[in-house]
Amino acid sequence: MKLTDEQARARKRRNVAIALALIGFIVLVFLTTVMNLRRNTEARHAAEAAAAATLDRADPALPPPAEMTP
Repeated sequence: MKLTDEQARARKRRNVAIALALIGFIVLVFLTTVMNLRRNTEARHAAEAAAAATLDRADPALPPPAEMTP
């Protein structure tokens, strides 16, 4: 089936629109993931700081905490 020039242009416009929508969705998912990772990292740092402050006030007779590796 041979497409007319107008049909071929319309198909190309649709393909470009679909490609742009797909790229936009991928960027949206990527940015959402980065924002969630950043928020979780900040929360982890705050929790570690709170834990360190708690350990500083702990009983000196207790053994030191085990080192944590990331």
